[in-house]
Amino acid sequence: MGSVMYGRLVAALMGIFLISCFAPSLQAQPVNVEAAKKEGKAIVYGTVPPQSMEAINKPFEKKYGIKVEYWRGSATKVGDRALTEWRAGRPGFDIVEGNPGLQVILKKEGAFARYVPPSSEKFPEQFREKDALMTAWRITPLSILYNTDLVKAGDIPKTLDDLLHPKWKEKISIPDPAQHTTTAQFLWNLRRFKGEKWLEFVKALARQKPHMVESFAPVPNVITRGEALVGIGYIKYVKQYKGPLGYVVIEKHLADPYYMGLGAKAVNPNAGKLFMEYVCSADGQRATAGEGEFVLYPGIYPAIKDAEKVAPTIVFMDNPTEDEFKKLRAEFREIFFAK
Repeated sequence: MGSVMYGRLVAALMGIFLISCFAPSLQAQPVNVEAAKKEGKAIVYGTVPPQSMEAINKPFEKKYGIKVEYWRGSATKVGDRALTEWRAGRPGFDIVEGNPGLQVILKKEGAFARYVPPSSEKFPEQFREKDALMTAWRITPLSILYNTDLVKAGDIPKTLDDLLHPKWKEKISIPDPAQHTTTAQFLWNLRRFKGEKWLEFVKALARQKPHMVESFAPVPNVITRGEALVGIGYIKYVKQYKGPLGYVVIEKHLADPYYMGLGAKAVNPNAGKLFMEYVCSADGQRATAGEGEFVLYPGIYPAIKDAEKVAPTIVFMDNPTEDEFKKLRAEFREIFFAK
């Protein structure tokens, strides 16, 4: 993806994102590197698969001699753990990483401290949150994934509606939308393209009897093992998982910006700040893009074929309220599991 395509990406994102939610950030804060080294470690809760996070963490550890203790879970599990610890007055995290739904809940609870990594000021302005309690660092477009060995070229689904063809019955893998927050959000956002018919699509998808998993992370494994032939998951997985895995460039790719937040009661606040600064720096963003992630640092692009075709089609998802999420989960439970 060249500089022209990056410009198109930024222009597209600016046109479709809720710019009113963003404003120039508070002044960036320098990091006390020596204090961070004395703390010796940064504890991170996040949603990035461990093998990919290792590619980001290891250069940081080598550069600063600071250990990263990383705990990975689905967005729902990360949120549940961090929120439970915070409300109990015993937060075990220095940093929480996740999607907007997860992060906003923690922010409202007062779990994050204000911090602006200096390198993040190089990101497009619409990504700088006005109260400096969260820092965007990557973007996660979703699409159709498929097994490149078992799905013939002529059979590759070109649209989400193609997944409703009878040939894909019991051969689709998706996370359980009654449990997985981001899948519920994804399906709910289809109303932006399908209008009132979005729920008809969901019901038709349920009739396909999909192979349910707990989050997007297991979907590639299910597909590469041949337990399902197609599925819905992050485009980045074609880089992050071994095996015969491809993705489809569809008309529009729903996505979320993912954020990091520094714990308001972090045990290792300086190490946490340094880690956030690193992942926002050119080195950290290159390491992140090398794992197939779409990042925000100008001139750095994901190591994925046809990324330049995906970039201008990204549409950010709206975020249901907490009450709307509860209603959606109940509705999806009825649709997918009612006898």
